[in-house]
Amino acid sequence: MDHAAATHLCYCNYARALNFSHYFSSSSASSSKAPPHYRSSSNNIIKNHPKLWCRSTSLAQLLSTTPKMAGKSVRSVSFDTKRDNTKEQAASSSTIAPLSDVYEFICEGPLLAKIGASRESVAENIDEWLSLGLKLSRILGFNELCLSESQKLRIYHYYVPVYFWCKKQLADYHSQFMEGDSVPALVIGISAPQGCGKTTLVDALEYLLNSTGSQAAAVSIDDFYLTAADQAKLAAENAGNALLELRGNAGTHDLPFGTEALKSLRGLTSKGSKLKIPHYEKSAFNGRGDRADSSTWTEIEGPLEVLLFEGWMLGFEPLEASIVTSINPQLEIVNKNMALYPEAWYKYVDSWIIVQVGDPNWVYQWRLEAEIEMRARGKPGMSNEQVADFVSRYMPAYKAYLPKLYSKGPSTAKSEHTLKFDINQQRNPVG
Repeated sequence: MDHAAATHLCYCNYARALNFSHYFSSSSASSSKAPPHYRSSSNNIIKNHPKLWCRSTSLAQLLSTTPKMAGKSVRSVSFDTKRDNTKEQAASSSTIAPLSDVYEFICEGPLLAKIGASRESVAENIDEWLSLGLKLSRILGFNELCLSESQKLRIYHYYVPVYFWCKKQLADYHSQFMEGDSVPALVIGISAPQGCGKTTLVDALEYLLNSTGSQAAAVSIDDFYLTAADQAKLAAENAGNALLELRGNAGTHDLPFGTEALKSLRGLTSKGSKLKIPHYEKSAFNGRGDRADSSTWTEIEGPLEVLLFEGWMLGFEPLEASIVTSINPQLEIVNKNMALYPEAWYKYVDSWIIVQVGDPNWVYQWRLEAEIEMRARGKPGMSNEQVADFVSRYMPAYKAYLPKLYSKGPSTAKSEHTLKFDINQQRNPVG
C-alpha cells in the first residue's frame, strides 16, 4: 500500500468512527492531500498541525479491538445508557447529524476552558481524544460508527473533558510528593443530584482512568448508609419526621464507618494489598435497604491512585437554623447532623467536581423516567406516586443547601482543585 492510500485509509477510519464517512470517496485514495473539510478549514491549527494531518494506523487497530480494563473491572459497569442508546439508535437518520469536523466539535465544548484546555492542546492530543472516545463508545454500548448527536455530546463534551481534568488533578497531586514516597490515593469528590447521570459519569471516569494506567476505584455515600436496624432506630427516635424516616438525608449515614473506609482506601498504597469496598443493598427489606453482607463487597488491589467519592449531598454544609426551618421545619435536626460531615468526610477530599442543575425539580422527572424504564424491562419499579413521595424527602435539602454549594463550593475545597459546571435537563453540560 503506497503512502497516499495508507493516508486515505487512516482518514477513513478516523471519519467512520465519528460518522464522517460521507466525506470520502474511493477516488480520493489517489490523492495525498487532506480531505475537503481539512483543506478548507479557516483554522491554521488544523491545516498545519501534523497530528491532524495523518492519524497513525493505531486508529484502525483500535476500531478492530475491544477496550480492556488492564485487568481491572469497573464496579459492575452499570452504565445507564438505555435512554441515550436504544431510543436514539431507533430514531430516523435525520436526527443523527454528522459533524463537519470532530476537532471543531471538541473545541466547541462548554467545558474546554474550565478544564484548562485550548484549541492548541486539543490539536496536540487529538489522537488521545479519539482513542478515549472510541473506547467509551464501545463500553457504553454506542455504535462508534454512527454516534447520535446526544452521544457525541456526552462523550466529547462531557466524559472525556472531565477525564482530562481528573488526570491533570492527579499530576498536580503527585507533584507534591518526593520519589519513593508512599502516596495516598487522590480523592475526587463528585457532587450531583439524583438522576442527573452521576453514576454513569463516575463509571466512565473509573473506566477511563483504569484503562489508561491509573488505578482507580469508586465509592458512594450511599454505601455508608446505616444498617436497616440502625435506620429503624433512628426513625423511631425521630417519629413524625419524614426526612429521617427512610435513608437519604444527613443523619442516615454511618459516619464512623464511612470515615474508616475512606482512610483505608486512601491508604491502599502497597502493591498486592487488597481491600473490599462496602456496598449497600437498596432492594433489601422491600426497598428500605440494608448494608450488604461483606462477602458480596467488591475487592480491589493496590496501589490505588484515584478514589472517586460520589454522592447527591456531598459538599452540603449546615446553614443558620432560621434558613432551613423556613424551608421545612423538619430540616432542623438534619441541619444539626450536617455539621458532622465536613470533619468526618470532606476533609479527605482533595479535588471536587460539582455538577449543577438549573432546577432541582428536574429530579422528579429524571427519577420517574428511570422507574418507567425499569418497569418496561420487567423489573420492579416505583409507581408515579411512590416516586413523588420518594423525591419529596430529598427536595427540602436541595432547596436549602444547593445555593451555597453552587455559589461558594465546599468549605474544604480550593478553587484550583474544583470543577463546577451546569447541565441541562437532557443531562448535557452547558457551561
